[in-house]
Amino acid sequence: MAKKNDGKVLAQNKKASHDYFIEDTYEAGMVLTGTEIKSIRNARVNIGDAFATIRNGEIHIHNMHISPFEQGNRYNPLDPTRTRKLLMHKVQINKLLGLSKQEGYSIVPLKIYIRNGYAKLLLGLGKGKKQYDKRDSAAKKDAQRDIQRALREKQKVAR
Repeated sequence: MAKKNDGKVLAQNKKASHDYFIEDTYEAGMVLTGTEIKSIRNARVNIGDAFATIRNGEIHIHNMHISPFEQGNRYNPLDPTRTRKLLMHKVQINKLLGLSKQEGYSIVPLKIYIRNGYAKLLLGLGKGKKQYDKRDSAAKKDAQRDIQRALREKQKVAR
């Protein structure tokens, strides 16, 4: 029997697709303390400013804000933006390390969700967009929106 919020996206970094071309994605588990998982289940997490780094063969996420749980106890972490370790296979970490060393590539968190009772973080390997790329992406999105609007209007008239 699935839990009520299994697979539901609890936090999403919408700015990532605006600032980066996402070329590959990886799923990682998170090492959490005490009541952090309860705050994540209540969707009290923000990954807008978060980024990931690899040091000593381990991957860590920085600036991910998890609000303290209101009914928390003494195991509530003092710093909501502390650095948290991510759990990935060694082969995946080494592959990410090699790819992220290239010029213009970053490891960006995309979304947080619950799978099989565990909090998961979807990481993306992103290449930074230039200003003209961002304008081009916005223009394509606007054109697509106009096409969808025209199709809806045409379907309404046909009825």
